[in-house]
Amino acid sequence: MWDLDPGYLNRQILLGEHLEIHAIANNRKGYAHRPETLRWKQHRGALCRRHDLGVAEMGLRGYSHRSPALKTGSDLWPSTFLESPGRQFRILAEKYRGRKGPHGRIPLPVNAGQLWAQHKYSVLARDPERYRELGRRVSRMRKGAELDDLAAELVGILREAPTPGRLRNAVDHLWGYVSGLEADSGNPTIAEIAARAMRHRVEYVLHSTALGDLGYWASMV
Repeated sequence: MWDLDPGYLNRQILLGEHLEIHAIANNRKGYAHRPETLRWKQHRGALCRRHDLGVAEMGLRGYSHRSPALKTGSDLWPSTFLESPGRQFRILAEKYRGRKGPHGRIPLPVNAGQLWAQHKYSVLARDPERYRELGRRVSRMRKGAELDDLAAELVGILREAPTPGRLRNAVDHLWGYVSGLEADSGNPTIAEIAARAMRHRVEYVLHSTALGDLGYWASMV
């Protein structure tokens, strides 16, 4: 189980987490006393959301999903991490070291500016003022600053539900990156943004947490 956006996970780890979630949710034998099971025991609604965010990421990559739906419960997320988000990035970097083939859809960030660029439209969908404040703060961070505090803050923000109006605003901002790439005026939805970004290899958009994150929330509206 990971707390980072599923876009950072490679195929093996993404699908492994998916199986882990179902094992925890279904009280599979041998899982009862595992640390992750205990951490999520009172947070089944949040576990279901993590599952669905992973499914949204799987859809972006063209993977099929036929697992049964999970039962919902408390929407509160666990208040603790087994490993901090910053540490999780370092764990992933070790797992990917020397491994051929694609890693995640989103590259692991090497600095605060890159981490912020990957999350900024997800943050905009929650709170435009926080988006501006965080942008200013990141611009003032010294080169080589540790990512741990920023990573944990971003994970927390992405656990919040965006309002429909702010979600629409963030989608409209993303649409500006791809709207002029094709003659067809198109439909400014997150699905069309993802499709155009993939067709034209718009890396800035492809490396955004917003494609999976806002795609999930748009499906809920």
